[in-house]
Formats: sequence, structure tokens, C-alpha cells
Amino acid sequence: MLTLPIKKKWFDMILSGEKKEEYREKKPYYTSRFYNLVNVWRDDETTVVPILFRNGYSNNSPTIKCMVTIGEQYGGNTNWGAEPNKEYYVLKILSVEEVK
Repeated sequence: MLTLPIKKKWFDMILSGEKKEEYREKKPYYTSRFYNLVNVWRDDETTVVPILFRNGYSNNSPTIKCMVTIGEQYGGNTNWGAEPNKEYYVLKILSVEEVK
């Protein structure tokens, strides 16, 4: 399972259900991680995978397990942290499964 660090603001918004997408800039680092996660990269947004979002880097930091689909797009919702004219991997949050 992949663990991604996330700022408190975004963590709290996901937990409350307000934020429905998380963005990661399209770079080789994330390409390899997402490819390994779903074994064969497909941009059809049908493969549902678990992702852990951790607010901090410590093993004791607050963590939520979310079920997501992964796609690609230019731009995104600026209220959720995306910047205009950047290409992103978009993690569409389908559900929050567990909170630690």
C-alpha cells in the first residue's frame, strides 16, 4: 500500500468529505509509484486502489486510508491545491475506509 504525506488542511478536508480529489504533479517519481501500485498503468480511472494519506512523516502521524482511482489531467480544483496549467495525477477519493 502506498503512503503519501499530506498537509493538515487537505487531510482535514478529505476526512470531512469536502475534498474529493488529491493531486500529485506528473513526474517520474509518482509515475513509478502509481504504476507499481496498479501493476500496469491504465488511465481509465476504473481500478480502485487503497492509499494511505498521512499528515506528517512520523509513524504516529494521523493517517487515513482511502479508496481511490488514479487518472491524469491538466489543472484541477484550485480550492483543493491544484495549480493552473500543470499536469497532475488525480486521485479521486471514493471513500474513507479507516482513520488512525
